[in-house]
Amino acid sequence: MNIDFKDLALFIHISEAPSLTQGARRSFLSPAAASARIKAMETQLKTHLLYRDSKGVVLTEAGRRLLTHARLIMRQLGYLKTEFDEYGADASGHIRIFANTTAVTEFLPEVLAGFLKNYPGVSIDLQERHSADIVRGVLDGSTDLGISAGPVIGKDLEVIHFSTDRLVVALPADHPLASKRKLKLGDTLPYPHVGLPEGSTLSDFLREQASHIGGSLTWRIQVASFETVCRMVETGVGIGVVPESSAMRYAQTMDLTIKELDESWAVRERSILVRDLDALPGCVKALIDLIRPHQ
Repeated sequence: MNIDFKDLALFIHISEAPSLTQGARRSFLSPAAASARIKAMETQLKTHLLYRDSKGVVLTEAGRRLLTHARLIMRQLGYLKTEFDEYGADASGHIRIFANTTAVTEFLPEVLAGFLKNYPGVSIDLQERHSADIVRGVLDGSTDLGISAGPVIGKDLEVIHFSTDRLVVALPADHPLASKRKLKLGDTLPYPHVGLPEGSTLSDFLREQASHIGGSLTWRIQVASFETVCRMVETGVGIGVVPESSAMRYAQTMDLTIKELDESWAVRERSILVRDLDALPGCVKALIDLIRPHQ
């Protein structure tokens, strides 16, 4: 078999692009040259890797398997380069992170700011993803590490627990639910909610939990951050389900009432997910060491 790294990189680019032409452009090849390389790979592997039509390309089952291997191989090659770059004057590399809403909006910006200052040669691609996508991304090599909350289901993963948080209900001080000691999600459904935008991991998660009990959330407004959620709650716009760490921080400067959400799924174990910690380059391990003590 004579498939080189350029062939694998090309296949990844085509798989992630809407078309062979755009994938070829990312690899600095003409469409004809890219097509010839793909055909050569299919001949060597004795299978079709993708279907071509007017709308673009679709991977076959064999193509999906190759994509997983290609991503892992190219990521490991990147680790190798980064590891040896670290023996030079300036560490360099690229780290991709898939993380949930709380991580992306609350503590990662501060952590990454300090990290990037100490590693000027490193760039980071931070993407907010759902839990299943985070696990899948770590397993198939499309991300270097994942940060999730809640139970993690997936073989061949190293799960590094670093903190525990819980979801709570933030209320205006004079809200009818403020007299209750604890709240069920069902208690909150008759009232308008303030939350994060559609597509955020927390909003989708809460909608799913509401559907499990035969109800639905009524969004009064959806905003970009937990701080804005709490400000809207303070003014009486609605109520919000937010992480306790965020609620307690903003309650120091806002007139909020915080109530425990009495649901088993409200307690969320925060974890860092990787395939093989020992195989990661030094700069990624350094970033993990910065995240681990964060509470």
